[in-house]
Amino acid sequence: MASTQPRPTRFSLRVKRSKSGFGLFADAQIPKNRFVIEYWGDVVSDDIADKIAGRYLFDLGNGKTIVGGGRKNTARYINHACRPNSEVRQVGNHIYIFSKKPIKPGDEITYDYGKEYVDTFIKPNCRCATCEKKRSRADTR
Repeated sequence: MASTQPRPTRFSLRVKRSKSGFGLFADAQIPKNRFVIEYWGDVVSDDIADKIAGRYLFDLGNGKTIVGGGRKNTARYINHACRPNSEVRQVGNHIYIFSKKPIKPGDEITYDYGKEYVDTFIKPNCRCATCEKKRSRADTR
């Protein structure tokens, strides 16, 4: 298992309660297209990751997976959103989260976990703001 230290963030971030449990929130303005945080942990083979199981596994798509369950991996608190304000950028065995649009202080940082994960673990009860709005509109009809 190879673990590295994460690239440090330049923005103040805070873990606190969200609609989905815990979430990661901006304490300061984050401009569009800026590095926010790195998702990090031990990098293991997919075979080992399959034995570990769990939700804090980030499949790198190259036969390797990041085991990101440690509490020091603050990026593990980023929740899924169908219309997220950040995105994943992969460079080798590193996962970097970048803002897709300006993020205001107090906003929860979110990214799209991808169809496979959403279909397996989240649907049909997605709690992101977009899905909550859709459900509340459907309830009023």
